[in-house]
Amino acid sequence: MSRRKYLMENEEEALRLDLKTDEQTTASQARWAGLKPGMRVADIGCGPGKTTFILNQIAQPGGAAMGVDSSFQRIESARQNYHHETIRFVCRDIHDPLDDLGEFDFIWVRFVLEYFRSTSAQIVQNISKILKSGGILCLIDLDYNCLNHFGLSDRLKRSLWGVMNCLQENADFDPHVGIKLYSFLYDMDFKNIDVNLGSHHLIYGELNHVDAFNWTKKVEVAGRFSGYDFTEYEGGYDDFFEEFKNFFHDPRRFTYTPIISCRGEKP
Repeated sequence: MSRRKYLMENEEEALRLDLKTDEQTTASQARWAGLKPGMRVADIGCGPGKTTFILNQIAQPGGAAMGVDSSFQRIESARQNYHHETIRFVCRDIHDPLDDLGEFDFIWVRFVLEYFRSTSAQIVQNISKILKSGGILCLIDLDYNCLNHFGLSDRLKRSLWGVMNCLQENADFDPHVGIKLYSFLYDMDFKNIDVNLGSHHLIYGELNHVDAFNWTKKVEVAGRFSGYDFTEYEGGYDDFFEEFKNFFHDPRRFTYTPIISCRGEKP
């Protein structure tokens, strides 16, 4: 099977992923899912390693963590910045068999499945094979990803939805994968499934530097990559990007994104 290029690939991607990962939120989600000291945890789609480091801290004493990502660059960044004696980082394609990595008590998959619209269910089935019986699988992702804004002009709204439609076709991106997570666990007969719904992005008033960088970079990279024609704008993509930046920096703007967390135990 041929693999598509990662949608957000750019020279600042490791920085973007690190900046947008809030330690307190990540730790709270992991504890809600059932991560405890002594567990061996796999962080699937670990990126530059910050989440793996947080999960490893919760698993101490007596636990260990493995970060798994398909990007050699991000794995190298993780090894440099988040090295620890109880952490191992490996570069692997999560579509391929992972049996050689051993078995885990807890597997964490956050903001990964959105990039694999056509294969997300198969990925979940594949990684569940390295989860111990009774182990916990935690899936976390977004619904209506990047699509909930108030204050958009009609043409900016049309363009954003047009970009997202193109990304679904051209990049296998899924802005609605969050709503599917429960079914993935249910269909595999997982037990004690629990679901939590909250807000991931809740942006109003003055814009902080993390949200400004994260959203500007997302729209810049994904917009260029999407293949959308931006016919609403005389200047094409450049005019679209300029209007988006002006809109997003306006304190009147209101933006939110639902986040859905699911956890279950392997039978």
